[in-house]
Amino acid sequence: MSTLRVTAEVLTIHEHPNADALELAQVGLYRAVVAKGAYRTGEWALYIPEQSVLPAPLIEELGLTGRLAGSSADRVRAVRLRGELSQGIVCRPEALAGVDLARAAEEGTDFAEFLGIVKWVPPVPPTMNGDVEAAPDLLPWVDIENIQRYPDIFTPGEPVVVTEKLHGSACLLTYLADGDRVHVSSKGFGAKSLALKEDPRNLYWRAVRGHGVAEAAARIAGRLGARRVGIFGEVYGAGVQDLTYGADGRRETIGYAVFDVSAEIDGVVRWLDAEELLSGELPLVPRLYEGPYDVERVLGIASGRETVSGRGLHLREGVVIRPGAPAPDGPEGTFVAAERYSPVTGGRAIAKAVSPAYLTRKGGTEYE
Repeated sequence: MSTLRVTAEVLTIHEHPNADALELAQVGLYRAVVAKGAYRTGEWALYIPEQSVLPAPLIEELGLTGRLAGSSADRVRAVRLRGELSQGIVCRPEALAGVDLARAAEEGTDFAEFLGIVKWVPPVPPTMNGDVEAAPDLLPWVDIENIQRYPDIFTPGEPVVVTEKLHGSACLLTYLADGDRVHVSSKGFGAKSLALKEDPRNLYWRAVRGHGVAEAAARIAGRLGARRVGIFGEVYGAGVQDLTYGADGRRETIGYAVFDVSAEIDGVVRWLDAEELLSGELPLVPRLYEGPYDVERVLGIASGRETVSGRGLHLREGVVIRPGAPAPDGPEGTFVAAERYSPVTGGRAIAKAVSPAYLTRKGGTEYE
C-alpha cells in the first residue's frame, strides 16, 4: 500500500468525453473527475489520494455525503463517472483559504494531519491474526508508491523488471542465522516489529511450513554469508481474498509466491533478485516484462488476465516495477532485478501500477 500524503499539485485539465458538465483534472498520471470550469490548467489544488479516510465535516463541505466507500461512507476509492476512471479527489478546502498552494508544493507540505485525513487500514480476518511477540530483528516490507502518482521514479529507457502483483496477503519471513531462528509476520504487524507466534491455524505459518520457506531462507543465508534473510511472499487463494488464482487458502493447496528477497550482509541490508536466488526452490510471482522503461507500456501490462494459475481465471491486479541490470550469466537482453536509490521516493526505487478493472471491480475484498 502506498504512503498517505495529501499535497498541493499543479493541474492539467482535460475534456470529459461523455459529460458536458464534467472535466478531468490530471495529477501525475492520475485523473480525477471535477465540475467543468472549477479549475484551469496550471492552477494549484489539493489532491487527496485513494484509500484516504475523510472526516465528516470535510465530506459535507465537498458535497460527498453518502458517496464515498466503506461502511461509514468516508473512504476514497477509484470509481467510474460517466465512463471515465476517477482516482482520488481534487479540491480546495475552505480550511486552506489563503494558503499559497504553489509554495506548499515546493516545500512538500503534507496537509493530511491538518485536515484530519488518515490512511485506511484494511481489516484483519482471524486466520491472518494471532498472538504476537516483539521481533526487533524482523526485516519489514516497504510501502510501494503508484507509478501514476510518481511517474518519474524511473527514467524512459531505463532497464526495468516487471512482475505480476497478486491480490493476496503479504507474508514476511525473516531467517536469523544466529541461533537458526525464524520470524513470521504480516505487513501490518511487521511494520510494528512484531512477529506472529507459530500456530498451525495461522495463514502465514501454514504457507511457510507448507512451502519450506524457512529452509530456503537458511540456504540463502549460507550461500551469501548473511546474518539475516528476508523472504517476502504473497499468500493467496479462496478464503484469503476475492481473487483466488485457482488456489484454496483453506486447504493444503494454499497459494504462495515470493515477490522479493532481502539480506543483511556485512551489516548492510540489500534487496536481491528473487528469481535469481530462488528459481526452482520456491514458487515465484510471474515475471511479465524485462526491458526499457516506458510508462505507457507498463500501464498496459498492468491490465489483462492473471498468469499465476496459467489459465487466466480472472483479472490481473496489476504489476510491480523494479530497476533492472543485465543478467550476468544470461543471454543479451535479459535482466535481473537490481537495487538503487530514488530521490522521488526518498528510498528504494520500486513502484506499482494497478489495473483499472481491479480498482472498480464489484464485491472485492481488501484484507491486509
